Amino acid sequence: MDSHDTSGTLEEALERLHAAGPERLGRLTNHAPMVVEALAAHGQAGSVHRWLDLYRGKLEDFPTPVAPVTDDNWRSALGDPRRAADWISHFTRALAEQPWRTVLAVWWPRLLPGMYGGSTHPVIRVGHAVRALEHGENTPRLTELAHGLGYWAARHHPVSHITALPAAATAAASLDTVPPVPEARGGFPDRLAAVRRLPVWAGEVTDPDTARERLTELVRAATHRYATHGHGQATMLVHAATAPNAVLRTLGSLPRAQWAPSLHAAWTASAAVTAMYAPAEPVAYAPPARLTAGEVLERALAHGDEHVIKLTDTALDVDDDRALAAALRAVELSDPLG
Repeated sequence: MDSHDTSGTLEEALERLHAAGPERLGRLTNHAPMVVEALAAHGQAGSVHRWLDLYRGKLEDFPTPVAPVTDDNWRSALGDPRRAADWISHFTRALAEQPWRTVLAVWWPRLLPGMYGGSTHPVIRVGHAVRALEHGENTPRLTELAHGLGYWAARHHPVSHITALPAAATAAASLDTVPPVPEARGGFPDRLAAVRRLPVWAGEVTDPDTARERLTELVRAATHRYATHGHGQATMLVHAATAPNAVLRTLGSLPRAQWAPSLHAAWTASAAVTAMYAPAEPVAYAPPARLTAGEVLERALAHGDEHVIKLTDTALDVDDDRALAAALRAVELSDPLG
């Protein structure tokens, strides 16, 4: 399924999108760059512009710059959403001067503690940009990485004051032990602020290869879990799987010393989302039919919702029947685009 289209369609779409900002209405994420990369990566380049035409009403103009971000003042600009344009310009310059993996290696540990801002969308956007660059480097793809990193820096938001709880042996069982936050209301920032207790799974891991194995396990477990728990909040619970998957698909472009910290941050993100949107009870779920990966992707594309397509992208990475069932569950639970 992973074809990474080389027709130039992805580049055309990214160039079209780089005139738009990373958000709309001051808080909602522009998902289009992530979706078009996912479609192009899975052999659906011919659908990219048709999908964009449906989504274009959700795009806003690129934000107005405030003041340049520099090597001297970047710390004061970190986490300031008003500075998105400034941050994107900063990373555009950096990527013009240095190899993209060098820039990523410098900034990943700086940004990783704040991957929870923007509902985890910035790190997901970076993960899509990195996957594209790993299969071919060109100006639109480098610019997309600059936009993703800039958005992440502008929405940088750490979590703190979390009481560590014991975890189970596996990722799946540990997600089952995450205490829900039933009193949380409002949007993602308010709910995130209400998260006070989380199990610490794989916290002892320091070996890079083990970290990669555990992160792969987490992505699989969170994707499978969506089928039985996605009704808690069909859109937001997608991120319990897609955020750690973005980290997983970036590992190969990072220094190995950064793999274990990446696992720990990804677990916190997945567990926090699980706590914030947990349903009262799971439900049994059996898909209406056993479909191939290509058929599931076709259903997701026909549905059109950006989160459905992105969860399907992650399900295709996991590549088993339970993951494909989760993608079909997302189709059933979500409102279609249009």
